[in-house]
Amino acid sequence: MIDYHALAPDLIMAGTVLVVLVVDIFTRHERKYLTALTAMAGIVVASFPLVTLGFSEVGARTMLDGSYVVDEFAIALKAFFLFVAFVTVLLSFSYIEGDRYYQGEFYFLLLSSILGAMLMASARDMVTMFVALELVSGPAFLMAGWRKGDARSSEAALKMFIIGVLSAAVFLFGMSLIYGATSSVLFADIAAVLSAADAAIRPAIILGVLFILVGFGFKVSAVPFHFWAPDTYEGAPTPVTAYLSVGSKAAGFIGLLTMLYQAFRPVADIWGPAIWIIAIASMTLGNLVALRQENIVRLLAYSSISHAGFMLVPFAMAFVYDDAGLDQAFSATITYLIIYGIMNLGAFGLVIAASRRVGSGNVSDWNGLGQYSPDLAILLTIFMFSLAGVPPFAGWFAKFEMFRSVANAFSGSDGAVWAAVLAGAAAINAVIAFFYYARLVVAAWFLPVKEGFVPRTVSVAPSLAFALSISAVAVMVIGVLPWLVSEVSQFSTLVAGG
Repeated sequence: MIDYHALAPDLIMAGTVLVVLVVDIFTRHERKYLTALTAMAGIVVASFPLVTLGFSEVGARTMLDGSYVVDEFAIALKAFFLFVAFVTVLLSFSYIEGDRYYQGEFYFLLLSSILGAMLMASARDMVTMFVALELVSGPAFLMAGWRKGDARSSEAALKMFIIGVLSAAVFLFGMSLIYGATSSVLFADIAAVLSAADAAIRPAIILGVLFILVGFGFKVSAVPFHFWAPDTYEGAPTPVTAYLSVGSKAAGFIGLLTMLYQAFRPVADIWGPAIWIIAIASMTLGNLVALRQENIVRLLAYSSISHAGFMLVPFAMAFVYDDAGLDQAFSATITYLIIYGIMNLGAFGLVIAASRRVGSGNVSDWNGLGQYSPDLAILLTIFMFSLAGVPPFAGWFAKFEMFRSVANAFSGSDGAVWAAVLAGAAAINAVIAFFYYARLVVAAWFLPVKEGFVPRTVSVAPSLAFALSISAVAVMVIGVLPWLVSEVSQFSTLVAGG
């Protein structure tokens, strides 16, 4: 039976994708901005059914024999992806229109990718998950190369495409091994078989789980599968980079979390140590390389890699958690993911605004930003300190939830040493990250403007100013009232509990 109320947000988004394409076909070049307005209207309309679903007392709505589920977890994540879509459109509006890019096709691809992310939040079998994941990634390849006359943009798209195809192949091979071992693609059925699996099929299970983990590792740009991210982030248009670092990464994490906790929970002893190693490597490499970056977009790219490691920390100790600890780890990662998404969108929005004012994206060229653009310098301070985890901005609560989750592993002797090393690595890396974030703030407020430098007399576009305002207010409000996010992330325990 099809529940059209539960499917309404996805159907409206799919309809919006088609309407944007039609509007683009039948509008003149000087009125192409109508495609952006259509996209924003569709995003707003798609959010209405989420509100009614949230207040509904029906509970989880299961369709397609358990392959597609709309529960509190899915509703919360769909709302997050719609927020990401709305802010990304705001970031893109003046950027895409000002540089005379193909606007209609851009919003068509962006909304298609968002639709894939929304589907991932409800996917409960491997086939649906794979189709949704590729719907997220496919349009992103094209958007990364949207600056068609720029060699770096073309290189960015090519690198992302090659790595995306490789990760899809690895992911599919892992899926085939798991299907061969369990004779099912449903997460619930896979978990049931793995709970009672004998030694004969364990080698296939180990390989299947690890191959799927590698496939997702490419999608979330975790070390050692990160090497495509810095060049792609730098070469792509900045609004696309913002989306890749938040929307695309978040979709990959949602898929990874759902599969590990719903399908592979009985074999946490296989993937737990692997996640432990990847988390420490991602935090350390991302932060150390970010320290040496002079280009702000590349700095944020390596910062994104380090944050992927921080997000992996809570469930890196899954092999020693009890059910309550595993639920809290899941909730902590979702909390971190939502907060990271909000503050990173704001950070890239600031890069767009400040780069136009300064005329450069190099750190040294931003010296003295506070002297001629104090408003941008204030926003820079808010977003950088939030990314560093400095109170009272939202990032502190993400770090707090991460460390609180790891603390659960200290209660058992089996995981105390592993947890101590992980927590120590996370603490050291949090300090390292503070240095390169603070470096930008120091440059903006305390270093003199470069000799002979004359800032451009450009104003911030209203749509970009609105996006920055939304992100900045959200970062400050969540920092003071963190329960706003923690309440939302509690929905994730429904998935963690199966």
